[in-house]
Amino acid sequence: MGRGKIEIKRIQNTTTRQVTFSKRRTGLMKKTRELSVLCDAEIGLIIFSSTGKMFQYCTEPLRMEQMIEKYQRSTGTSIVEHDHPRQELLHDVAMLRQETLRLELGIQRYLGEDMSCLKFEDLTKLEEDLESSVAKVRNRQNELLQQQIENLRRKERILEEENSNLTNWIQEHRTMFEFQKAAVEANKPVQHQQVMDHFPFFEEQPTSTFLQLAAPAFPHLHPYLQLAQPNIHDSVRAPEPQN
Repeated sequence: MGRGKIEIKRIQNTTTRQVTFSKRRTGLMKKTRELSVLCDAEIGLIIFSSTGKMFQYCTEPLRMEQMIEKYQRSTGTSIVEHDHPRQELLHDVAMLRQETLRLELGIQRYLGEDMSCLKFEDLTKLEEDLESSVAKVRNRQNELLQQQIENLRRKERILEEENSNLTNWIQEHRTMFEFQKAAVEANKPVQHQQVMDHFPFFEEQPTSTFLQLAAPAFPHLHPYLQLAQPNIHDSVRAPEPQN
């Protein structure tokens, strides 16, 4: 029982179509070689797959170029060779030159040059384009000015805060500065009771503690503060002899 007849039409399934192409291509190459050997025929076979891959067979010892030349002589036709990469390159260069010329001409017109060939409609459109460009430039200028104003206002707030902090610090230490100035003008040592009278908040602190705190804060008073400290050697007396 023979095989069933296959309907000759395009196979829709891609995988099945590729498998069928591979099998039948191999069979076609085999039959072509057998025909060439059995019948002493010169055969040239070229196959392109659906993906563009090329397969060829040529009767030995000939080459495919010799087969094509023999075909041209027999049919009286010739295959025109085209240098497609070179032609495409020349075409691209020509297009770039035209675009460059158009841009240079447009720049000259925006600068007010070479407008003798322009019509009234072209001049009107050029004027509208220039006005639109000027409006965009002004908007950008306004944005930059606003940014600069915001930066200046931010700096102003920072300086005001620093000035306020400095003023508060001066007010808090004004009494201490005035006392220091009076002591320097009087050119006399600073007594412990005087310090306590001016700064009652130190009443609970020992004298040595207050002097240690005041010395680094008021370097001008440092000599007077040293004078106000008790002499440890003087306070320690030798024991009296016992009878």
